[in-house]
Amino acid sequence: MFYKVTSLCCKWIGEGFDFIIPSFHLGSLTSLYFPAIGCVGLLCFASLTESFFLLAFAGCVLVVSIIEQLAQVHNSTAKEALERLCRYLPEKLHLQGACILTAEIFGPHIIKLMEHKMNPDVVCHSIGLCKRKAGQPFCHLYPPPKVSSSLSKKEGENIHRLSGVCSLPFLKRLCEKIQSYTLRGYHWRGRDCDDIQASVYPGRRPDNWDADKDSNCNGIWLLKLLIVFHRHRVQGNHFVGDSAGAHFHIPPEWVTASQMSVKAFSNLPEAFADELDWPQFSGATGFLNSTIGCVKSLYLYLRKRNRCNHRDYQNISKNGTLLGFRLSFIFSLARSRQFDKPAIVIFSMIGNDVCNGYPDTVEHMTRPEQMRASVMQALQHLNGLLPKGSHVLLTGLVDGRFLWDNLHDRFYPLGQLNKDVTYEHFFSFLSCLQSAPCVGWMSANATLRNLTSERALQLSSVLKELAKSEKYANFDVFYMDYPLKEVAEMWQKSGGEAWQLIEPVDGFHPNQVVSALGARIIWKKILREWPHVLGKENPSNNEIVAVFKDQGGH
Repeated sequence: MFYKVTSLCCKWIGEGFDFIIPSFHLGSLTSLYFPAIGCVGLLCFASLTESFFLLAFAGCVLVVSIIEQLAQVHNSTAKEALERLCRYLPEKLHLQGACILTAEIFGPHIIKLMEHKMNPDVVCHSIGLCKRKAGQPFCHLYPPPKVSSSLSKKEGENIHRLSGVCSLPFLKRLCEKIQSYTLRGYHWRGRDCDDIQASVYPGRRPDNWDADKDSNCNGIWLLKLLIVFHRHRVQGNHFVGDSAGAHFHIPPEWVTASQMSVKAFSNLPEAFADELDWPQFSGATGFLNSTIGCVKSLYLYLRKRNRCNHRDYQNISKNGTLLGFRLSFIFSLARSRQFDKPAIVIFSMIGNDVCNGYPDTVEHMTRPEQMRASVMQALQHLNGLLPKGSHVLLTGLVDGRFLWDNLHDRFYPLGQLNKDVTYEHFFSFLSCLQSAPCVGWMSANATLRNLTSERALQLSSVLKELAKSEKYANFDVFYMDYPLKEVAEMWQKSGGEAWQLIEPVDGFHPNQVVSALGARIIWKKILREWPHVLGKENPSNNEIVAVFKDQGGH
């Protein structure tokens, strides 16, 4: 079976098949899940750098935990559970075949260890996916087992022969793809309605009043209606953010054995291409109906206010982005002062400037002077890019003590079946591997959590001061606190609990409820305090809907 599957993998590569693997920010949790889904995981991680070893180890613990719990839930053997997991994965992008290949190579050794009651930590240490340096602690998610380690060492010696598998010619190309590919389509920006004419795209001022064609892809043309609509302000909605703005989300059913099914994994390829981000459901630019909760977004509110804003959105968010550094991605924001309509640009990096996975986390946080310099540079760039009459909104950082306060003593998804892993265990495990998205706020050390929040408040103060002091020719600048506190109060008044506002798998990101309620709060604040930013409601909205229906959809 091994050679049969290997030949299949070689066939994919030999035919020039490009295996789509997102490029990951090492500090995020994105990389922790993907070792579960094929030869690009355990095979490829095993021959890369120390950082990848740590992420591969975390991914390995996740996979072995899932196999163990699938066997428990379905009263099956570990071998049958592993086969079941591979069957759940979609054939699209050859994910199922890749999983089978990984299982053929690593499965027998892993299963043998599991049959001898070795827990996932011991199994993954044994197969060499965690390179421990002298003095480095034994990183573990589960309590260490009280059994002999001789078997695990023996199996580890057997499997080490496979650790250089990525050097094999037929797998080298596949493994190199692990950092090389991302896709960003209409989930991130309004869909272009003409791939041939470069002058046709969402957000531009209509060409010749769009008398005979739709030059800005908002689904509206004809001279009569355009004369009406041009009496009212039309503008785009652009969002610049981090993984929270991109709406990072790992579905709980992907890691919960009792909820796993073929259907649960059906959207894996699309999530793969978007780096586990779901901007189409985000509070900034969401527009699709979602199975993970209610979708309300600033874009949808703006579109409802004026149907001529249809499709004019851009989500320029990236996992791991900091306002204090690495703002070069802002150059991908597309707007023309000469040809396009004004835009509302929202900057919202709510935590990464104080969040990192380093043991000396405070030393790696953005300092106030760095924040000021970087944001000033970004605003200067926007002043040369945005049409006159645009607006920029800066939002502050959150108080991330919310995470520990509401999660630490609750069971993590992998610990719910056997009541053996809490979020405190999970946070400690990631910190030990230096893979925690935010050591400062995910620490059991209350002093460190407080220091992290103090720095976040300092950085928010920088943004607030810039909004008051800086003036630009092409846009005005506003500031507001990120409304996490208001969201929590609103949610609790409706009968919810605060822990339900946090993504359960990563224990770090705001979830769909926060996205929807946050968009509602931000919209109402803008409408109340800066109504000119939004423009007047278009009285022709009903007429537009009557004539153009859904305006071509999204």
